[in-house]
Amino acid sequence: MFIYDRVVQEPEKYRFDIEDLGPCTVDTPVRSGVFVADDDQVTFSSQVKNIRKLLATGHFPAFQKAGPRRKVFHDPATSRAAIVTCGGLCPGLNDVIKGLVKVLWWDYGVRNILGIRYGYQGLSPKFGHAPLALAPESVDEIHEQGGTILGSSRGNQDAGEMTDTLERMGVNILFCIGGDGTLKGARDIAREAKRRNLPLGVIGIPKTIDNDLAFVEKTFGFETAVYKTFDIINCAHVEAEGAFNGIAVVKLMGRDSGFIAAAATIANSVVDFCLVPEIDFSLEGEHGLFAAVERCLQKNRHAVIVAAEGAGQQFFANREKAWDASGNVLHSDIGPYLRDEIHRHLKSRKLDFSIKYFDPSYIIRSVSAQGTDAIFCHLLAEHAVHAAMAGKTDCLIGHWNNFFTHVPIELATIERRKIYPEEALWKGVLSATRQNDYFGTE
Repeated sequence: MFIYDRVVQEPEKYRFDIEDLGPCTVDTPVRSGVFVADDDQVTFSSQVKNIRKLLATGHFPAFQKAGPRRKVFHDPATSRAAIVTCGGLCPGLNDVIKGLVKVLWWDYGVRNILGIRYGYQGLSPKFGHAPLALAPESVDEIHEQGGTILGSSRGNQDAGEMTDTLERMGVNILFCIGGDGTLKGARDIAREAKRRNLPLGVIGIPKTIDNDLAFVEKTFGFETAVYKTFDIINCAHVEAEGAFNGIAVVKLMGRDSGFIAAAATIANSVVDFCLVPEIDFSLEGEHGLFAAVERCLQKNRHAVIVAAEGAGQQFFANREKAWDASGNVLHSDIGPYLRDEIHRHLKSRKLDFSIKYFDPSYIIRSVSAQGTDAIFCHLLAEHAVHAAMAGKTDCLIGHWNNFFTHVPIELATIERRKIYPEEALWKGVLSATRQNDYFGTE
């Protein structure tokens, strides 16, 4: 069921309301000349047929538009902001940090900015990570390097303990850069601050290289990740094409959603098979992967397979589940499994073949942001600062219908964004690879 239908059917579950710390009474120091009001909204659906359907129900979900307000809640002269980066590395982390510091400093005049070291561990005294003082000169060139100057870690700490630390440091604005687990931690801090009646605003900047946050069309790092796959897939293709019945298996990131694998496949049309978590496939039988690879070899004498890391988990159903520190299920490694199973099958068929395996995951996530992705990072940071200074809390900066938006953290983390087989992205994959011809399903 498409997300539009679910929002229509369960309006109480999918709530778009944004929480404020209180009335905005301070004149903004921003001199942009273009300001946004809280009742400026971005429609949830961009298609006329869906808009009509929503209007007919009397329930019209829309996002609050992000941007600078004429009046702000926090007085810049007495504000102290903190920035924390959590979870796995992702292209653009330093770009976002730099953007936050520069907009806080130059646009709003906030002179007290702290960088929290090593994720949420830096908000727990038991780890002993002292914060960094941040200023424009200290972040001037960090966009040129990958990773995060603040360091990162997985896993949440106690929300009460983290709130104690923030209160003790005099922080009234916290920017949390991270994925699903990080954002849930940010939500817990915001709720604890509300329980204590603290004027602490918590704003999330969504960081998921897999691009899988609900109600957020695009996250930073994804575009760079797809860009960096190009040379790797080309190398895999050269290796496959250079041998008789050559096969290359490339594993890309994508724990629960296959957006990187799908986009990389369309961007580089040498791929013959794209396997993603959302689309089941079998190995054996007339319509299984083994038979499909054989058909591909018969036609082309080589095959390139791109697999998202979360694809094919049904083959590991009997294995005991494990979780990482962020609460994510640790998937079994589909890449070596496919390589070994294809090798075993073709050897049993007494076929002459060569198979190579590529896993560029850590290379892709550790580079600096490229081109328009770097621009996107700065714009996310800019809108995050505007939201924070206006007293927004328990929300993140999203991107929807080509606008920056305020999205409640609860809404953004309610489910994973997935590839739908009926949507244009997957249709593009099938068009680029023609893999269904090899599977014998068309």
